[in-house]
This record gives sequence, C-alpha cells and structure tokens, in this order.
Amino acid sequence: MNMKRKPPSNHQMLKAGITGGIGSGKTTVCKMFEKLGIPVYYADDRAKHLMQHEHFLIDQIKKNFGEDVYANGQLDRKALAAKVFNDKAKLELLNSLVHPVVFRDTERWMEEQKDKKVPYVLKESALLVETGSYKGLDELIVVTAPLNTRIERVTERDNTDAEEVLARVKNQLPEEDKVKLANFVITNNDGFGELEEQVLKIHEKMIEENSKLGV
Repeated sequence: MNMKRKPPSNHQMLKAGITGGIGSGKTTVCKMFEKLGIPVYYADDRAKHLMQHEHFLIDQIKKNFGEDVYANGQLDRKALAAKVFNDKAKLELLNSLVHPVVFRDTERWMEEQKDKKVPYVLKESALLVETGSYKGLDELIVVTAPLNTRIERVTERDNTDAEEVLARVKNQLPEEDKVKLANFVITNNDGFGELEEQVLKIHEKMIEENSKLGV
C-alpha cells in the first residue's frame, strides 16, 4: 500500500497559551473557551499520559530517578514527587525530560486542529512562562486571583492544608511576573458571570486578530 503523508493544512490559526498560579481557575476558564468551540490542549494532563505511555520518556525517568518510581507498569506519582519536591535540581531535571516530549506532542496536536478550521487554539499549562514555551505562541492569557482565594480553593479541592498549598505556590513563578508578559489578563475573583464576560471579550478579540492573518 502506498501511504502518502497528509499535506500540512494552510489554514491560518492563532496559537494562544493560558496559564496562572495554582488555584487561579485556569481549568474553569478553559472550559468556557471550549464551550465557545475552541480546542484546548491540557499540557499537565498530557504530560501525565506521556509519562505513562511514551517509552523513551519512561526509560529516561527510570534511569534518572530509579526503577521504583514505576510499580507494576504504573507510574507511582507520590514516589516521584517525594524525590523532586524539595530538590530544585531534581525537579529541573524531571522538567527537562518531560517538557520537550510535551512540546512535540503539542505541535502535533495543533497541526491536527487546523483541519477543524478554528480561529485559534489554547494550550493550558501552569509552567508556560517558566519553561519559556509561551515564546512560541502568538498570545498569552494569564488567569489571576488573590492568594487567599487560591489557597482556599486548593485546600478544598485537594483536601489538604494551607501550609502545603503555600509551599506549592512558592515553587511557582510569582503571579505578577506572568502578568507582565500577558497579552490578556483574566481576573477570577468576581463570580462566574464576570468571568464569562472576560472570556467572551478575549474570544472576540482573538477572532478579530485571526481575521487579520490573511490580510
């Protein structure tokens, strides 16, 4: 059988990133964009999938963090987290293994979305700025919320205590540093209706930006 590779689509499509600190409400915002017909790539979820199914990545993780982080063919996330959480060098090493694989996966996914003729797509990731991957995107959306609100949300969601959440917050780049790089900022502190309104405004702006691509 003569299998020909499908030619890349020439559809013009913007690539946007969406990020924010833990508990800011990124997922809630992404679901709103999805309701508007915009595809969303959830980088953290895909990273988990790839760490379980991408054989080269699995081999690299075992080599650097020990065979015991996989038990019965399944990644033991708690065991891996225990090895990297308080060791910045090890965390950076893990990220250096995972992020290139996720980047390639994102590129494949974005090419596939062009067939849907959507005006833009979103890549959601907590570490878009930290990894520098936002630089390969056309627009950056940052979701913000007051620190006390974020801590409250995460303690409730993850059934944990404020001290643990605060430690996770400190491991992330400060919110204000992300805001400085943003094309759009969404403030998630005034209720669902206000949040939807902000999303819709950005959606309309993105469609307008896309319409200029062919000009």
